Amino acid sequence: MKGIFTPPQKQNAPCDSSAGEGLPSLSRRHLIAATFGATAMIACGGAIAQTENRQKTARNGRGGGKRALIIVDMQNDFLPGGALAVERGDEIIPVINALYEKFDTIIVTQDWHPHGHISFASAHDGKEPNDTIDTPNGPQILWPDHCVQGTWGAKICKDLRITKAQLIIRKGYNIDLDSYSAFKEADGQTPTGLAGYLRERGIAHLFVTGVATDFCVGWTAIDAASLGFDVSVVEDATRGINLDGSLDKAWEAMKKAGVSRIKASDIG
Repeated sequence: MKGIFTPPQKQNAPCDSSAGEGLPSLSRRHLIAATFGATAMIACGGAIAQTENRQKTARNGRGGGKRALIIVDMQNDFLPGGALAVERGDEIIPVINALYEKFDTIIVTQDWHPHGHISFASAHDGKEPNDTIDTPNGPQILWPDHCVQGTWGAKICKDLRITKAQLIIRKGYNIDLDSYSAFKEADGQTPTGLAGYLRERGIAHLFVTGVATDFCVGWTAIDAASLGFDVSVVEDATRGINLDGSLDKAWEAMKKAGVSRIKASDIG
């Protein structure tokens, strides 16, 4: 999750550090093996009207193709009590858990930053969170340290059901490159391997959930649509930041990209 906003004050966190333990951890060099494995983790750096046709697509997937649930960045640091919390982000956990039962293929994304990551204000002398710096890949917004590898904040919330997730995409692990989308790093060029993984399994329709609607969820949905997938964002299974109208702008951008805006109840 990324966005320009002032992190809320710390609250009592609903999640603890045990989530995600026991899952395999693979690096980029294992990409080919992971693509053909049953369970793997890859490290990698405006409203739309609901119509009967859209709802049918949500239930069945375009052309009868297989479907997958994508859960974006449901980590302690992005939920109440975390370093970069999305307000009321914890409220979508039961919605996502209910959807979990309806899918055979589940993909989870996880911010996974090293200490001193380029997106951390603490890594740049004299800079504060929400400042902007220039990088070879364009402007970079700076944040408080968050989702640092191996910390409580980087862990998936323990209340989220992910035991049958086939793949966890770790993003933002490259110290000099940020990452927003589950499909491409922030340079817009480097693929994560997710598109190939899905195509190999005949998956055509993606349902995107998580945080934040107007940043990492939106980037993931738009990139997926540009790669030819049929994409639906489940509105009541996401939460946005809505900084200076960013939420409406994100929905409009997703609409232009061909992304559907649906409710969890539309999914059979």
